[in-house]
Amino acid sequence: MSPIDRPEGEAAPETVADLLAARADDDHPAVLFEGHQWSWRELVAEAGQRAALLEPLRGSGPFHVGVMLENVPEYLFTLAGAALCGAVVVGINTTRRGADLARDIRHTDCCAIVTDRSHLPLLDGLDTGVGREATFVVDDPDRDTRTTERTAGAGGGAGASAVAAGNLYLLLFTSGSSGAPKAVRMTHARAVRASESPICSREDTAYCAMPLFHGNALNAIVLPAMRRGATIALKRRFSASEFIDDVRDLGCTYTSTIGRVLTYILATPERPDDGDNPLHLVLGPESSAADMERFRQRFGAPVFSGYGSSENAIVLLPPPPNAPGALGVAPVGEDIAVVDSTTGVECPPARIDDAGVLLNAQDAIGELVNRSPADRFEGYWNNDEAEEQRRRGGWYWSADLAYRDEGGVFWFAGRTADWIRVDGENFATAPIERVLARFEGVSGVCVYGVPDERNAEDQVMATLEMHEHAPFDPGAFAEFLGGQSDLGTKWVPRFVRVVEKIPVTGNDKVARAPLRSSRWNCDDPIWWKSDRRQSGYAPLTGAEKSALNESLATNRGPLDPGGP
Repeated sequence: MSPIDRPEGEAAPETVADLLAARADDDHPAVLFEGHQWSWRELVAEAGQRAALLEPLRGSGPFHVGVMLENVPEYLFTLAGAALCGAVVVGINTTRRGADLARDIRHTDCCAIVTDRSHLPLLDGLDTGVGREATFVVDDPDRDTRTTERTAGAGGGAGASAVAAGNLYLLLFTSGSSGAPKAVRMTHARAVRASESPICSREDTAYCAMPLFHGNALNAIVLPAMRRGATIALKRRFSASEFIDDVRDLGCTYTSTIGRVLTYILATPERPDDGDNPLHLVLGPESSAADMERFRQRFGAPVFSGYGSSENAIVLLPPPPNAPGALGVAPVGEDIAVVDSTTGVECPPARIDDAGVLLNAQDAIGELVNRSPADRFEGYWNNDEAEEQRRRGGWYWSADLAYRDEGGVFWFAGRTADWIRVDGENFATAPIERVLARFEGVSGVCVYGVPDERNAEDQVMATLEMHEHAPFDPGAFAEFLGGQSDLGTKWVPRFVRVVEKIPVTGNDKVARAPLRSSRWNCDDPIWWKSDRRQSGYAPLTGAEKSALNESLATNRGPLDPGGP
């Protein structure tokens, strides 16, 4: 994990095409996939063929190629081929369907789509703006002949010499956890910066199971591996039950996850040889502190969280060992702060007592911003309004709530949309989730506000996912809450919904919107306090749900009806 070494006098790479040129004669393994292997030399050759295949599509409009594939080698070949010919790859989320899928493709002005036979039916009947003649099916039996004819004598692609650092290379959709997904711009220059990550070395084999349409896999694995000449062990789709066998069989030393992935792995049956594996490092942004520690104990590999977004405008380094669960610390030279979203005034440091209680939450929690020049954020495609919100006053506004302790460590507090207001007090959801995650048997927590049926404020609702065979005991839960010194009196959930699985986005981040929207109008068991000051919980009956809805309609007016 040392810095990149270059022979004296060798020019630094400026584009992804430069990164590939450095690998053109490299016979080190590049890709392992389902019993097959490609060297970097072979990958670059495949890239040249894809570049020649894409080149004729270049026209007067955007040269944008949508890729709708699972994690298969063809995805990497297309990524590399686009870099050579100057095309822009649009990572299409394979979990999107119908009008949402069509919207993503139209919104990003795709002139072609690369897909396979399993995903092709998803396009049936959709107005994507891309004709069948510009839809390339990579496992089409007739494809080999067509490719050979069109790429005879192909080199690096006709546009390779014209690719510049400032050219657009990727459009990556955000997770959509807070509205319609936005397409984030990534230039070749930003991709090269991402490749400089020292997280893996040439000797590493990086297990890549997170989807290639998301920045996590690209920034944490693919681009650094390309820069170092490391090996990528590509997994078609993530499987918790196959994770440790894959890691062991392929000799994987490093991997990157996101969201609830560690939770899924830890839910698999324990085996006596779990710790017998070559992993030495795992990246796990948005993982809970409890899951990170359980993973380390079970599999013997440390997990580092850190912080980064699709926009890449704020990057936090992993926190010190004495701050498990924190977002991280600011890199040297980066003016990252927590500010009041309305005034822009920096919030005071969080005061935390010996019991871990945040004493000044109302003052310390604000929006995480980067006050350095906002050029790290390269903007959204065709979404000026959202881009202006992010760039207000020359700063980058993350829409994430956070607080910073007196040691300079940042802690997550939720999204700006996750503020809850109870009895005139505003507070964020993430600190509550950290407390509830301690309850024995819980494997996942999501806290959000639902409308108070009596006034214009909120009530706290928590959705809990329990470990397999771990029942929810409302009495034990109430007793547990009473013993948590860092749980504010207004933070105690009035409603508790117990689900088999907490819903997630296509990027395995918790999907709060459907939970918030459905409120108590669902078939899952819900426990509640008819009066928030009660100590215990009772089942919420159908008649009580109807009464709550009637009271809402009377006191709050029309609301999203939610639920089935």
